[in-house]
Amino acid sequence: MTKLIIILAAQIILLAAVASAGDFARTTYQKHPIINKMEKLTHLRFYWHDSLKGRNPSSVMIQQPVLNSTLFGSITMTDDPLTTDVPKNSTVVGHAQGIYAGAAQGEIGYLMVLNVAFMTGKYNGSTIAVLGRNTPYSKVREMPVVGGSGMFRFASGYVEARTKLADYESGVATVEYNCYVWHY
Repeated sequence: MTKLIIILAAQIILLAAVASAGDFARTTYQKHPIINKMEKLTHLRFYWHDSLKGRNPSSVMIQQPVLNSTLFGSITMTDDPLTTDVPKNSTVVGHAQGIYAGAAQGEIGYLMVLNVAFMTGKYNGSTIAVLGRNTPYSKVREMPVVGGSGMFRFASGYVEARTKLADYESGVATVEYNCYVWHY
């Protein structure tokens, strides 16, 4: 029991240290007790830039909503750039490719199905798969990481999303993503 408490305390301290990091990515290591491999916790922070209008939109609604007030039934295909900072012209590290579909009738809530595809640096060619519920008017949203590829094989974890900019008139949004991913 004491050993378990010490391990849990160490993980909490480790997560707090990782969460306070200002870098794009930070990795810590922990040996898996059963399969005898080092499991890593990587914290990634990037900014998702969604654009529904203009000359070159990064997202396109492919199915119109059944209920306009909540966007229920809408399906939007996306290939949004991911950057290291809030301004859209900051360094692009990858793309969020997938769909988000209006899945709630009583509020605006999406089913998010995204591959976070990294295209630079040490994670180039690797992906993280995100599948979950996103209510964009909530201050913080959590979505599960359900898998990955490349350096993120066997990935699990979660994503916290926080809207930094939302201009519904122009169809532009910028969302901060903090990903906490366990992988080997």
